[in-house]
Amino acid sequence: MTLSARNRLEGKVVEIQFGGVMAHVVMRVGKNLMESVATKRSADEMKLKVGDKISTVIKSAEVLLEIETRFNPQ
Repeated sequence: MTLSARNRLEGKVVEIQFGGVMAHVVMRVGKNLMESVATKRSADEMKLKVGDKISTVIKSAEVLLEIETRFNPQ
């Protein structure tokens, strides 16, 4: 499969919660956790299960960065 997105992270599924229509998937990428919501049908078609090695493809108009504020009251 070829995609135009260039931000691909590989990891492992650590948790899946199935709802009536949606599936909440938690994936470990290194020391970090990433979460995604997909339709239950898509997760079923992929036969996703805990322990699967998967890729997350990120394509977004924005990527936000955050850093703790360095507060110096002086």
